[in-house]
Amino acid sequence: MFLKRAVKSFFALLGLSFSLFLLYLSPSKVKKKTVTFFPVLDEEELPRNGVKRVDLTYENRGKKIHTKAFIVMSRSGLFALSPICTHLGCLVNWDYNKKEFICPCHGGKYGMEGDVRKGPPSDPLTRLPLEIREGKVYIGMVV
Repeated sequence: MFLKRAVKSFFALLGLSFSLFLLYLSPSKVKKKTVTFFPVLDEEELPRNGVKRVDLTYENRGKKIHTKAFIVMSRSGLFALSPICTHLGCLVNWDYNKKEFICPCHGGKYGMEGDVRKGPPSDPLTRLPLEIREGKVYIGMVV
């Protein structure tokens, strides 16, 4: 009698564990984040060579977000970079004399392409989606 109950309890527990495992593997119902494009400047204001800082204000979940981004024209083409240092999230600044992005928090340095030149960051700056439509430059932000 005890053995029967023990076997039934074991299989019930095994079934419950398997069900929880399947639930863990199922896709979550978390709302997917989407990229929304915001105008930042006119096409004729794009840098011919080098880096241009743009300020950006947009709304996300009822909050106004003020940030900046960098538009870069280099040998590899036109792209946008996030100003957020990949080390601890401080905002980097472009040094026109040294031709590099510098993080004021811990001295991390990035090249014009966003590549790490000096630690502590181990990852490059994040590239942001960039589009040009009807004479306007748009940068994509995840909202």
